[in-house]
Amino acid sequence: MNIHEYQAKQLFNRFGVATPQGLPASTPEEAAEVAASMDLKEYVVKAQVHAGGRGKGTFKNGFKGGVHLVKTVDEVKDVASRMLGEVLVTKQTGETGKLVSKVMIAEAVDLKHEYYFAILQDRARKCPVIVASTKGGMNIEEVAETDPDAIVKEYIDPVFGLLPFQALKIACALNLRGALLRQATKFITNVYKLFSSLDCSLVEINPLVVTTDDRVMALDAKFNFDDNALYRHPEIMEMRDVTEEDPREVEASQYNLNYIGLDGNIGCLVNGAGLAMATMDIIKHYGGAPANFLDVGGSATEEMVTNAFRILTKDEQVKAILVNIFGGIMRCDVIALGVVNAARTIDMQIPLVVRLEGTNVELGKKILADSGVAIISADSLDDAAQKAVAATK
Repeated sequence: MNIHEYQAKQLFNRFGVATPQGLPASTPEEAAEVAASMDLKEYVVKAQVHAGGRGKGTFKNGFKGGVHLVKTVDEVKDVASRMLGEVLVTKQTGETGKLVSKVMIAEAVDLKHEYYFAILQDRARKCPVIVASTKGGMNIEEVAETDPDAIVKEYIDPVFGLLPFQALKIACALNLRGALLRQATKFITNVYKLFSSLDCSLVEINPLVVTTDDRVMALDAKFNFDDNALYRHPEIMEMRDVTEEDPREVEASQYNLNYIGLDGNIGCLVNGAGLAMATMDIIKHYGGAPANFLDVGGSATEEMVTNAFRILTKDEQVKAILVNIFGGIMRCDVIALGVVNAARTIDMQIPLVVRLEGTNVELGKKILADSGVAIISADSLDDAAQKAVAATK
């Protein structure tokens, strides 16, 4: 789950992480009221969407940039009026763009230096890692490619948490000294408290800045949370903005389905994340393009399968569906009944390729064969992928 930047500021304030003040607004009039109440010399107006690259983005109404520096309340209102209700296109949104429903009015600060700082989960080491760099305000992947020595990492034992010497070590690596070193050490410690207390999978601050009046602050932030831990954080769940999410993914989550939309034309229905990824790979291998990742899990019911098909067929770009099931805990006959029921209920008009293997596979195949539904059977994953790709031609 992701949150907006103004919500990230609320969490920073809660955990004592220094950040410029910033408040949201939903209308130009509200934006002007917020700016007037803040009474600042300069303001930053930021479009609030779940996507990076806002500053270099373009609105479909022709307005350039999702981040603007202005000096007066009237300018705040004018910029907000050009952003709100409009679609912002960035490198991360694709051509579709994102509708801007809120803007954030924030304090403008004068910068002395920009840094990169993030805490995320390292899957290989099975622990959190701090990643920091003296080169902030730019894409960290570019820094890693052009100047890898500018990036420092510190791995954190989850049993003990972030130790004081580790926070100090990172602050020193950013070439901070004296009062700034003490500020940065406290800053890093508080960010880690936030990260661990709220079950975050990512807290990325880009840039972390030192201002001209020698304050260490988080100027921008991106948060990701572990969805499996959100039940412990109802206050975070309240921050969820489903309008920023793919409607298909939102619907799938209501049915306990793991769905991620992609750009291809072959819908995939698979049990198990590993098999789902292998299925997408082999579709690509044979010249096709998967339209989604969809894992029905190991305990899917007929109803879940029907709902999965309903989501797949709502996608107009899907020209064929590939069902790939390996029955372990999941029984092939249950999947077969779900497939038949879905095909009849939804009245599918696109080719359906089904490959079953594992528990009750013969019974599952018999159910499909006797159903009278137009199903293309496959004996192996290779066979299934080739038939699905051919069906889209």
